[in-house]
Amino acid sequence: MTSNPRKPALLAFSVVFLAATTASNLPLLVPTDVQMPGTQPGQAALTGNVSQCNNCHANYDAATEPSRNWQGSMMSHSGRDPLFWAALGVVESDYAGAGDFCLRCHAPRGWLEGRSASSDGSGLASTTDANGIECTLCHALVNPSGTEHAGVQNAPFVANDGGSPAQGYHGSGMMVVSGNSTRYGPYANAAAQHATAQSQFHRSSSLCGTCHDVSNPFVGDLAHNHGAQVPLAPGRFSGVPGTPVSGKAAFLNFPHQYGIVERTFSEHAVSAFANLRVRDFATLPADLQRGSIRHAWQQAQLAGNQGDYADGTTRNFSCQSCHMAPVVGQGANGGPMRSDLPLHDLTGGNTRVPEMIKWLDAQGRLKLGGGLTAAQTAAIDDGVLRARASLQRAAALDVQGDLLKVVNLTGHKLITGYPEGRRMWLRMRWRNEQGALLREDGGYGPLTIAMGGLPSTVDTLLDPNARVYQATHGMTQEWANQLLGYGLSANLPLMFDRVTGNISLTLGQLAAQAPGSTHETFHFLLNNMVLADSRIPPYGYPYDAARTRNALPVPATQYGNPGPGGTFRYWDELTLNPPAGATRADIELLYQTTSWEYVQFLFLANAGPTSFLATVGWDALDAWLNTGMSAPEVMATTNWCRLPGTGEDLRLRSGIDGATPDITCAKSAGAGQAIRLVMDSPNATFGGALAAVIFQFHTPGAAPVPLFPGLQLSQIDGLVTAIPLGAGAVHDIVVPSGMVPGSILRAQAIVLANQAQNGVYATSGAHDLTMR
Repeated sequence: MTSNPRKPALLAFSVVFLAATTASNLPLLVPTDVQMPGTQPGQAALTGNVSQCNNCHANYDAATEPSRNWQGSMMSHSGRDPLFWAALGVVESDYAGAGDFCLRCHAPRGWLEGRSASSDGSGLASTTDANGIECTLCHALVNPSGTEHAGVQNAPFVANDGGSPAQGYHGSGMMVVSGNSTRYGPYANAAAQHATAQSQFHRSSSLCGTCHDVSNPFVGDLAHNHGAQVPLAPGRFSGVPGTPVSGKAAFLNFPHQYGIVERTFSEHAVSAFANLRVRDFATLPADLQRGSIRHAWQQAQLAGNQGDYADGTTRNFSCQSCHMAPVVGQGANGGPMRSDLPLHDLTGGNTRVPEMIKWLDAQGRLKLGGGLTAAQTAAIDDGVLRARASLQRAAALDVQGDLLKVVNLTGHKLITGYPEGRRMWLRMRWRNEQGALLREDGGYGPLTIAMGGLPSTVDTLLDPNARVYQATHGMTQEWANQLLGYGLSANLPLMFDRVTGNISLTLGQLAAQAPGSTHETFHFLLNNMVLADSRIPPYGYPYDAARTRNALPVPATQYGNPGPGGTFRYWDELTLNPPAGATRADIELLYQTTSWEYVQFLFLANAGPTSFLATVGWDALDAWLNTGMSAPEVMATTNWCRLPGTGEDLRLRSGIDGATPDITCAKSAGAGQAIRLVMDSPNATFGGALAAVIFQFHTPGAAPVPLFPGLQLSQIDGLVTAIPLGAGAVHDIVVPSGMVPGSILRAQAIVLANQAQNGVYATSGAHDLTMR
């Protein structure tokens, strides 16, 4: 059952729990409360399958071919994802038939072809439906607006507003497919063995919005606040369970107007990036010209049009420009060589669920798509590496003195996507001159639990005061009362104690609280409110447009508190609070795909609504435990130090490999890298005086003991002089090979002058340059 020796008690409890669950095999009908517009099941089959696509789009160039890269993405494994199946089990337990809302995005072929009639997924075909968001689906999509290509959407299931021109409903899997064998894509000159047509929709972020703005039609129509920051207008919803779809909120409103689950597309659509040409990269603020934004710009240069497409079409910073960045290659074996081929890697930030999928497959426990081939496994491993690299391009940490900035280098909120269990936070380890740990902020590690009375340990975030970036969803007291009226049990657990596993709140208890009360839960189908959202907005994120799309930070006073008419900051900033005696700190920005608290909920809240879903909570828990417990990824690092000089008009700045020199006093450098040191007297107090940059090598555990006040060295291992000091003396040093990793080069500027406060010398702050 498990090979992890750390968790025998917890897993033993899971077996007991499973034996106690009950299940049935009754087919589940789809309530009108979760139905949505777009092509409906049985209306338009998807011609062709992955194996047929592979005849031309695989096995010729692993680096650029569509198939190999797609196979490493979570898109290709959305039908295998154990967290999806566990969440589906909770949804079906909460409201029978509502799983249809999940299946349409995670198993779209099976949904469109009518194999989701049982909304627990038991009717899906493992051989055809496990591939999730596959080739044929994306290349059969047309704009729901109907303004470019016709698709299959019959009244009342029309996924646009009916205007002139019509505006499409982009979100929640409201896909409109062509219903024919034509493959739609960005090129006018495609040469293929099947029919093709150029589609501007395939270069638009709206295509990605099909699934990456998720709105909950259940709460959108029935909850008192419609699950929105801006409630719907009267007449735009029914408010009564089971009424015809034509009067439901999902059929009368754009998806961004109700039922907030995730708003990735909306976050991008209202940012400045949505209308910013890639060729205008240089107009961005300097602190944005790095990371994923620079990567998108660099890749776009391959087309030879300064960032525009090879055919001369304007290329904006879109979902595709980052997540399908252009490469030089062939889209098909024998096809034309292109300089702006979209790489079909579709990389996000998920490095952990792929490992869970592989583990469950090895145990023969995948609900769908078991028996992964060696080629699939290798593609998954490559995809994990790409996801890790993507995370490391998504943010930057900048330190100036005691001010830390966390800069969002993406085109959406940082972080974005499905909110439950997903979080990012800062970890800071403060040390003294001898390297001793004085304090850790944002600590992550083992937590002793006793779920079901059986002791064990799990890893989780331990610091309740950590700076965390996440969206927290929950329920209102008024909605809890509504749900009781719809027949949901007052004993429905809303949350569990993370140590004991005991129920900490039930639906009935929330309903009995004072009016206006709210509480966090992981019941994403039932949640009707964003209680908090501390994720960092993207560049050019306007208050008014974000409010219209129900995508404001919560509270909206964060990130500059711009208010109506204003624009949020694209960075977070905080004043550091070092403990007494701290002279340095290692600062990390960490990201976790799936927290212990969420996995625990998926396990305990799964009531086994059908026999097919009876084990999904256990599967998710067991896979999580045996694949590193979703250990956090390091997205960005920086250092802080406090090595003051005499506090006078003498400054030392440093920069690594062409970076603009600054006063940040802790940096790292490796063999062959150039270190630039700039010494100056900004107000010319020491102009013409004898000045030098002096050096000392030391190890973290044997820091220099200052010889004199303001001098952070105990000996001089080297120096360079500047006479006169003037406006700035520049010194370049190349790190030689053979340096001991972890050793530190301490540099400090010193000037001998009677203008100094002590009449003899003045010093700048010192810099510690750690060798790696």
